[in-house]
Amino acid sequence: MLHPLGPPLHSPWRWPVVVFLLTNAAIHLDLAPMHLMEAPYIGALFIALSAACIILAAALAFVDSPLVWVGAGATSVLALIAFLVSRTVGLPQIADDIGNWTEPWGNPTIAVEALTIVCTLVVLRSRRPRAMSREAPPSAVQVTTR
Repeated sequence: MLHPLGPPLHSPWRWPVVVFLLTNAAIHLDLAPMHLMEAPYIGALFIALSAACIILAAALAFVDSPLVWVGAGATSVLALIAFLVSRTVGLPQIADDIGNWTEPWGNPTIAVEALTIVCTLVVLRSRRPRAMSREAPPSAVQVTTR
């Protein structure tokens, strides 16, 4: 049966990534209330990121398709970029985070997002179709004589 999200990959990496996504969700849910008070849009984005991570973790656990892997990787890339922007050039209403690389939840968040990205690249790269060689192997050449 064809699945709308693509064929299941049955990757052994899905279970660690499920844990990484759920950890990312838990961290951001823990930080959301404080950010809702300080910068409401950041708190709302943390809740949205957490919801996305939970949905992607469930989808990865039950479907394990290339599309779900792309979603997990893309979500982690965007979250990591947002973190880096907040610490370098800053974001509105939280300019005090510029240069604050030692926040307690910063390193675990970076770790689970980076690990999710690496696992996504490994899984998707290993499933990529191999390029066909220019010459067909001898067993593929069919000679017919009449």
